[in-house]
Amino acid sequence: MKLKKLTIGSTELPGNLLLAPMADVTNLAFRLLCRQYGADLTYTEMIHSDALVNENRKAIMKGLTNREDWPFGVQLVGNSPESLREAALLVEEEFRPVVIDVNMGCPAKCITRAGCGSTLLKSPELVHKIISGLADALETPVSAKVRILEREEESLEIARLIEDAGALALTVHGRTAGQMYSGNSDLRQIRAIKKELSIPVIANGDIRDEESAENALEFTGCDGLMVGRAAMGNPFIFRRIRHYLETGEKLEPDPQTRQLEDFEAYITLLEEHGLLPSINLRMHAQWFTKGLHGSRYIREKISGMKDARSIIELMKTSCQENY
Repeated sequence: MKLKKLTIGSTELPGNLLLAPMADVTNLAFRLLCRQYGADLTYTEMIHSDALVNENRKAIMKGLTNREDWPFGVQLVGNSPESLREAALLVEEEFRPVVIDVNMGCPAKCITRAGCGSTLLKSPELVHKIISGLADALETPVSAKVRILEREEESLEIARLIEDAGALALTVHGRTAGQMYSGNSDLRQIRAIKKELSIPVIANGDIRDEESAENALEFTGCDGLMVGRAAMGNPFIFRRIRHYLETGEKLEPDPQTRQLEDFEAYITLLEEHGLLPSINLRMHAQWFTKGLHGSRYIREKISGMKDARSIIELMKTSCQENY
């Protein structure tokens, strides 16, 4: 299967593999690493529109992106059409991203309690007002990221409404908000939405390896794939999926060497861009050690460490001893 070229607005991407926006994960350094491995479009961590409008916007925007980080999208979360529009205009003026996305799928309680994320799907009129307000105000293409609803017709109704409001792309996670991350992504609903819309539809949920990527593309007919949790500590997944979709063959890297090298490259990028103090280093290190020989020992030791280079040396030593 050849990799498709995904077009959003006037921007044609070289392929159709996207890195999902993920809080505490998709910082600039991680996006750059995923981009090196073949992610065609990456998204910032979601930014709350109220915080951008009412708080220290310079602090929020500092280190968000740079010239190497292209093409990229910015995801906003909020429930006020006015606040989202003002925040989006600030983002457009400052960064000129390929797309500005509205989070309408996050199921986390801290988000839904505030009437944001997946809670918005219960208010179709508000969804239409938010998307139409952004589409009318911005030069930048607008997209939305949603979850499916319990009934397929409800999912189709929301999808049609978002397209009608002026969105130029839609990402669909194939789980309901109530499922959180349990169960399986429902490719049937994603396929139904793809058939219903004329704008690009991107499949999200359970894209975790070569086979699942190929199956999702073939079954749904979607225009692109968005990889989320499977990329955490594993940016090389983009190289693996891209190579498989282009050649039909699998890459077989040594996970011990690959993950260690990737973590070291990630630390270097964090240092270069002044981001190391702003991340939870131990949490990120645990993602990169998942599945390694001696990973339990490594994780126990990491819990008492704060220095990145010490963690790298621990990983090297442990891998050598346990390989």
